[in-house]
Amino acid sequence: MRRFNRIFTIIVLIFLYVPMIVLAVASFNSGNDIAVLKGFTLSRYSELFRDGVLLPLLGNSLIVAVLSSLSATLLGTMAALGIHAMGKQLRQLTLAVTNIPLTNPEIVTGVSLALLFAFIGQTLKINSILGFFTLLIAHVTFNLPYVILSVLPKLTQMDRDLRDAALDLGCTPIQAFFKVILYEIMPGVISGALMSFTMSLDDFVISYFVYGPNFITLPVEIYNYTKKPLHPKIYALFTLLFITILMVMVLMNLLQARDEKRTNQARRIFSAGRRRVTT
Repeated sequence: MRRFNRIFTIIVLIFLYVPMIVLAVASFNSGNDIAVLKGFTLSRYSELFRDGVLLPLLGNSLIVAVLSSLSATLLGTMAALGIHAMGKQLRQLTLAVTNIPLTNPEIVTGVSLALLFAFIGQTLKINSILGFFTLLIAHVTFNLPYVILSVLPKLTQMDRDLRDAALDLGCTPIQAFFKVILYEIMPGVISGALMSFTMSLDDFVISYFVYGPNFITLPVEIYNYTKKPLHPKIYALFTLLFITILMVMVLMNLLQARDEKRTNQARRIFSAGRRRVTT
């Protein structure tokens, strides 16, 4: 059974990453045919960095990703603190509502937000309401659950007596929050921010329904490129985006591993001190 699981895992990884590898190889191919390797070249990347259309759109995507991830991290952390302070039944109900955007199809979320913005535009008598702010609001909306679900486990793992100890030692409630609570949940906050950034950077479905002609993100524009033969510089762009997201995910895993190691060390120190007290 263990051997079967390993083989199955390898097959899944092949299906996931072979297309990415083919795309990366094609970005260095001097020929236009992706199936025929004619030679090694970096001209596709130089063409990409000289492009006057794709790079500004990439900048738009980065702006939305950074602002939405920061906003979602702030709001999601506050929401996680509120949910953690609730009673058991109310907390379970709130978490069930929070999980709905995660299980809801993106196209349903995109259409719902588009209808909401259209209703607001008609109410306020704004003809072209879709644009940067509707994109930002939509991205913050679907990023919030990821931040909440990243921060809540850290709050659950935190010792409730730490805050009381900080207050007994002279800290104000605000100082206790920043020096104790925020310090303990910071790995979850960073993980939620990184996940929000990656989800926002490559989102297409929801962005397609809430973007305006004055502010277009890169994934939406790339959809228009797929309607005709792709230029090889698009392969270079895809490769750079894949590497960027891969580095962010690796960083997130490293932070989680570091936090787990720190937690285990703290537990061992606490257990050793407790044994000394009892003896």
